[in-house]
Amino acid sequence: MTRSILTNDHIVWSVSFSPDGKRIVSGSVDDTLKVWDVETGQELLTLKGHSDYVMSVSFSPDGKRIVSGSGDNTLKVWDVETGERMLTLEGHSDYVMSVSFSPDGKRIVSGSYDDTLKVWNAETGQELLTLKGHSSDVWSVSFSPDGNRIVSGSGDNTLKVWDVETGQELLTLKGHSDYVRSVSFSPDGNRIVSGSGDNTLKVWDAETGQEMLTLKGHSDYVMSVSFSPNGKRIASGSLDKTVKIWDADTGELARTIDEHSGYVRSVSFSPDGKRIVSGSGDKTIKIWKVPQ
Repeated sequence: MTRSILTNDHIVWSVSFSPDGKRIVSGSVDDTLKVWDVETGQELLTLKGHSDYVMSVSFSPDGKRIVSGSGDNTLKVWDVETGERMLTLEGHSDYVMSVSFSPDGKRIVSGSYDDTLKVWNAETGQELLTLKGHSSDVWSVSFSPDGNRIVSGSGDNTLKVWDVETGQELLTLKGHSDYVRSVSFSPDGNRIVSGSGDNTLKVWDAETGQEMLTLKGHSDYVMSVSFSPNGKRIASGSLDKTVKIWDADTGELARTIDEHSGYVRSVSFSPDGKRIVSGSGDKTIKIWKVPQ
């Protein structure tokens, strides 16, 4: 059911599948990214260039590039085939906690400990927008599936939804009682899921900002959340060392995976929805089959 991929004895901070589901990228506290073959577990590339923890990693929609965000306050864009560093994006004044490509691959959004989000041109590295409105660290950012909106989660306990073109703040979602550590849109763009230091997940109406569900079951901070590609499941990773899978419509807990021996910092579904990858403080990456 699982495969462990050792990561050179360093804690794994972030993991993500490639769009074709054949590779995984991981970011680690040893300041590097690694690209892995999903089937064999073989390490394909080690990407070096950051001078601090790699906090967040994401493939481009075409699978040809990777963006990384680091404690060195920069983002970097990499060529997946060669491992060559293509761009360094500078502008944040503190840790870059979260990064993501837009669905068309033309823009990148980043969230930082400097309380801001930035939108960048993914081809040139030019800074296009700075989004200000949070009163604390921005822990997580994600584009909507149509690319028109961004959701952010912050240490001010709120989520905000933004217009990508204008940078206008569209919604503020309040309900968590601790940091919002992770946020993600549903595949149809109608819902948002958030994970928080209050040990809960919440599902929100992305149009109105109304809270739809509260998912309770973790016994420590929820560090990472992800919708399945069909929108029917949600995966979460927590400091309680577990991965949980939930019914996205009812909020019912479907399964708990407790095979990590350290906190789970990052979870992500494969593009076909049949697997989940998790990255942990136990210095492993594990791949799980999802019960259908």
